[in-house]
Amino acid sequence: MTASLEARVTAALAAIQNPRLENDLLSAGMIRDIAVTEEGRVSFTFLLAPGDPATLVRSARAAVAAVEGVRRDEIKINVTNPAGPAKSTHAPPADAGAVPPMAPAPQPMDQPNLGKILAVSSGKGGVGKSTIAANLAVALTQAGLRVGVMDADVYGPNIPRMFGVNARPAVIGGKIQPLQAHGVKLMSLGLLIERDAPAIWRGPIIMKIMNQFLRDVDWGQLDYFIVDLPPGTGDAQLSLVQGTHVTGAVIVTTPQEVAVGDALRGAKMFERVGVPVLGVVENMSGFTDPETGRRFDLFSSGGGQRLADEIGAPLLGTVPLQPELAALADAGQPILIAEPDSPAALSLRHIAETLQQKTAGRSAALPILRG
Repeated sequence: MTASLEARVTAALAAIQNPRLENDLLSAGMIRDIAVTEEGRVSFTFLLAPGDPATLVRSARAAVAAVEGVRRDEIKINVTNPAGPAKSTHAPPADAGAVPPMAPAPQPMDQPNLGKILAVSSGKGGVGKSTIAANLAVALTQAGLRVGVMDADVYGPNIPRMFGVNARPAVIGGKIQPLQAHGVKLMSLGLLIERDAPAIWRGPIIMKIMNQFLRDVDWGQLDYFIVDLPPGTGDAQLSLVQGTHVTGAVIVTTPQEVAVGDALRGAKMFERVGVPVLGVVENMSGFTDPETGRRFDLFSSGGGQRLADEIGAPLLGTVPLQPELAALADAGQPILIAEPDSPAALSLRHIAETLQQKTAGRSAALPILRG
C-alpha cells in the first residue's frame, strides 16, 4: 500500500508546473526527501527560488491532500531558508497567509581545473549529439589541448562505445580515475553499470551522479571539459548548471523542423539559466554522392541556420552525412581518427577551431535562475 500511495503522491507533485522553469516540480529538483507512511502521513522538502511564486507550495500541499489515502492533517513540508533554519509546516487552515520565501537552488562551484566547460545539448535524441561531442573532444586534443569528456546521458550513455573503452575505472585515494582514449579523458555511467542495466532513477539520484562525476573524478588540469548531455531539458541539465559554472552551450540539431523545434526549447533553457549559447551545429546536413557530385538533402535543409537565427547565435558549422561515420563510431573510432581528411572530419575540425576562438579568454558563465 505504501509504495502505491507514494507513487500517487509523487505523480500528484509531478503534475504541478513551475511557470518560470517551464518544468514540473520533480524534474526541476524542487521536491526532495519524499516520505509516505501506510497511515497516510506525507513529508517532503520543498526548495523554492526567490523568483518562484509562493503559491507553488500551497499548490503542492493541495495536490497531495487530494490524493486518496493521504491524511490532510498529517502533511508536513520542510521549508529551507538560507537566512535561517529550516521551517516545518503542517497543513494550514484554508485562510493561511503567504508561504515564506524558500531557498534558492544550490550555488555552482568554481572548478578551475576543468578549464572551459562546454555543454553539448540537443532537444531530441538521435541527432548525433554524442558523435559531435566525441569528435570535438578529439579535435581539441589534436590541437594540443587537454580535454575531458563527461557522459551525462545517464539513460543512454554512448561515449564509452564511441571511444572504444569498457573497463571499469579504478579508485585511487578516494578519487575515480577517468579512462583515456585518443588522448581524451573519459567518464561515463556506462563504465560503472552493466550494459543492459536500466537506469530507472529520479532527479535527486541523477543530481548525485552528476556531482560525483564533477567532484570525485580525478580529472587533473584540463583546458576543455565537454559534457555530453541527454536529450531534453531535465534533471541532468539543471544539475550541471547548478553544480558548476558552464562556459557555454553548443546546440546540436538536424535540418528537419521537428528537430529544430525541440532544439529551440533546449537553447531557451540555457538562456533561462544564464548560460550563453555559443552556437548551433547542424548534423546530417546532406549527402554528396562521391561519384556524381550530386547532393541529396535527406533530412530537409537549412534547419540549423533557422535555429541559429531564431536564438541569435551563430551557426558553427554543418556536418554532412557520411556512410562510414556511424559504423566507425560503433567501432570506437571517431571520424577524425579514422578518416581525418573526410568531409565530416574537416567540418568537425573547423567547428572545434571556431569554438576555440569563441571561448578564448572567456570566463565561465555564472548561471542565474531568471524569473
